[in-house]
Amino acid sequence: MKRKILLLAGVALLAVLPPAQAYDIEAWNSDQPEQPDYVVIRNATVWTADEAGILEEADILVRRGRIARVGRDLRAPGSAIEIDASGRHVTPGLIDAHSHAAIVGGVNESSLISTAMVRIGDVIDADSINIYRQMAGGLTAMHLMHGSANAIGGQNIIVKLRWGADPREMIVDGQPGLIKFALGENPKQSNWQPETPRYPDSRQGVNQIIDEKFQKAERYRLEHSRRGGRNDVPPRRDLEMETLLDIIDGEIDVHSHGYRADEFIALLRTAERHGFRITALHHVLEGYKVADELAEHGAGASTFSDWYGFKYEARDAIPYNAALMHERGVLTSVNSDNPELARRMNIEAAKAVRYGGMDEHEALKLVTANAAAQLGLADRIGRVAEDLDADLVIWNGHPLSVTSRVDQTWIDGRLYFDRERDLESREAWEAERQQLIELVENENAPEEEAEPEATPEEESPEAEGEASDPEPGLDVLRRMLGGAR
Repeated sequence: MKRKILLLAGVALLAVLPPAQAYDIEAWNSDQPEQPDYVVIRNATVWTADEAGILEEADILVRRGRIARVGRDLRAPGSAIEIDASGRHVTPGLIDAHSHAAIVGGVNESSLISTAMVRIGDVIDADSINIYRQMAGGLTAMHLMHGSANAIGGQNIIVKLRWGADPREMIVDGQPGLIKFALGENPKQSNWQPETPRYPDSRQGVNQIIDEKFQKAERYRLEHSRRGGRNDVPPRRDLEMETLLDIIDGEIDVHSHGYRADEFIALLRTAERHGFRITALHHVLEGYKVADELAEHGAGASTFSDWYGFKYEARDAIPYNAALMHERGVLTSVNSDNPELARRMNIEAAKAVRYGGMDEHEALKLVTANAAAQLGLADRIGRVAEDLDADLVIWNGHPLSVTSRVDQTWIDGRLYFDRERDLESREAWEAERQQLIELVENENAPEEEAEPEATPEEESPEAEGEASDPEPGLDVLRRMLGGAR
């Protein structure tokens, strides 16, 4: 699918654009990159995020989008694309375990306290510029989550940043079912919707409504399992209840927003009472207080690196949180929850080295292997190992350094971002932008005095029937460029 800057204008718009001269005015509207049969990256420092650790002067052989071998002096077919990565570092593609960066419209369905029936997978924005910008920071996959307005929110989706693909093609196949829960101020809403209160409006009430919903789901199962008489009308189908039963049956993993330790413990006990486990707690800023309990339950933790004090329920947060939970055996990742922060997830991981003294390789796992494991995709992404997807990032220096930049980002063995190509293309992109602005300015300029109508003899027969009305394209230009004059 091509990404047209003015999709609705189509051919009519292109017909009125001035000649591109030396510039390709569709420089950024490219299809997905080709997938070579073989790619070999040579002489790199490879951060595997696996048991192999950090390999010096190593090679990576990729075959049709999968990692075939990792080692030294690997043999490759003569047709392979060879990349000399001497002096550079290679890591797995970075993974954001908590994102809202590519969603059409609002991220919440705020009307009900439980919206388990809605799905983020229905509203993926494949044209979001955040996708490209985050690829430029080494991100290759993200967990697109429902918002936190509901105690039981909507179903989430894991996508790869396949820039240029159809939204459905971004979805990672074979992923588990995922759903968003939320604790604390966001679902109770007592501080920011006092005029239109919604039950519940207390922290205890949030936990209680989650428990009640699962009790209702269990009654729903019982009602549907009863055999009635020949004239009995079957119970009405309820998509919300069916989703909650899938959670109880282990078909859908729960990822829950929250900040305070007391609320985490309450949710874990509620889940255990209904026979399921919480897969991961997100934000989890007081996780260090109850790390042993999280580990015992088997809950992972996806936290901010150093966000604290931005609201009252975050007042006890500390930057040592990730390292402390990791030390206590909690499967820990670091997430962004922010499209700008997601452009530098490597630095978010590096903060655990500064705050907590984590080993550098272990710190990288906070945004690679650990995140993949929390999302149920440890056998697909997050490591540089044989038979995994070839999601790879080539850095010009140490990947946890603030001075390092991404040279290339590969997803499924396809080169989606190349820094050198990006720099070369910026002149063409700017030329295209100026052409579009000039087109709008000219269209809005005062009309000149009309020329006398040409006589039939003066009309060019070649032009007859060739002119097209540019107005639809110009209308779209005005809307999209707004006040650009």
